[in-house]
Amino acid sequence: MTCVFRELRPISWLAGLALATAWLWSAHGWRQGACWLIACGLGLALVQASVSFTGGVRALIIERRSAGVRAQLLLVGATLLLFVPFLGSAEAVGSPVRGFVFPVGVALVIGAFLFGLGMQLGGGCGSGTLAAAGSGVPRLWITLAAFITGATLAAWQSELWSALPALPAVSLPSLLGWPAATALALGLLGGLWHLSARLERQSHGAVAPLGGRGSLLLGPWPLAWGALALALLCLATLVVAGRPWGITAAFPLWGSSLIEALGLGDPAFWAYWGEPTRAEAMFRPLLADRTTVMNLGLIAGAALAASLSRRPRRLTLPRPGEAAASVVGGLLLGIGATVGGGCNISAFLGGIASGSLHGWVWILPALAGNAAGLALRPLFGLPGGLPAGQRTPAPRLPAAQKASP
Repeated sequence: MTCVFRELRPISWLAGLALATAWLWSAHGWRQGACWLIACGLGLALVQASVSFTGGVRALIIERRSAGVRAQLLLVGATLLLFVPFLGSAEAVGSPVRGFVFPVGVALVIGAFLFGLGMQLGGGCGSGTLAAAGSGVPRLWITLAAFITGATLAAWQSELWSALPALPAVSLPSLLGWPAATALALGLLGGLWHLSARLERQSHGAVAPLGGRGSLLLGPWPLAWGALALALLCLATLVVAGRPWGITAAFPLWGSSLIEALGLGDPAFWAYWGEPTRAEAMFRPLLADRTTVMNLGLIAGAALAASLSRRPRRLTLPRPGEAAASVVGGLLLGIGATVGGGCNISAFLGGIASGSLHGWVWILPALAGNAAGLALRPLFGLPGGLPAGQRTPAPRLPAAQKASP
């Protein structure tokens, strides 16, 4: 009976995903249905390859293991190369496309630092929180609820940070041309790859590979598979949605819609929703919002990946310290993403792949925030803390398998 159940469960998930696709297609158009399917693929790839932005940074800082970070660099570089032909012509398959090119200012620096701090306390970034919640990690459900709350609070008080000083948006391809801007970005990514690999080699004598064998259906996938799959799905998002993959813009919308539905206020009159690019979102159904549909699809895809895995899973309720860290970290994630103009997906990945200067600037305070978060993790009873002096080398396990929310 147990064996039959385990065989039927993925089939049930696939049937549910197919029904959701058909309904979204008929109710909101083919693009919504396609965005849902793309997002399901994103969630599947994140879980099957154990791609963890938060865990990758933690492994590099604490253990000097670079596989997770190198997979992120591979993802950014591959996405950039895939984006160039389409953003260069501002068109894909006959439809207009645009990149994420945003200003660099005080709000971005503050927001990126808070987001990085929240990553290590909450246990995930934007994509990681959704994927872990979908794959059945109760602590990340708390993080997600706090994430939405923090984003909504930041939207409510947008007048406090929206007028902070900022430089105009800078598009490197507009300044240098696409060939030079792409070469510069790839050179910087290659330099970061070399530096992170060198740190691992100095500490452990060798560098863990990103490739290897894996089961495409049941997983786990090598990190390289995951990074390249995510890059292809990022391209599909650009073509279908007309802009790069984004996550956190939906969270203040969810929170504001809940406040309105409960009769606790009228968020439509907040200054945040008065901004022209956001105003329409409050007056249409939630499932007409592509970021919302993709976030829900990512959760569903992660759940499918979890059901495909033959590894035993047990739901474990978080300890009080873990729950507290999720609340604090989630609030910081939501506030940081809203104030800073996005998360590691839209600001870092989407920004650099779009040729925007803000993507490169965002990662610096975000890394500083990650380091601060690692130093604070022990206060909540979480493993972490910054390395002090010589450490005994840890066993040579793939970073992707060790990194967990």
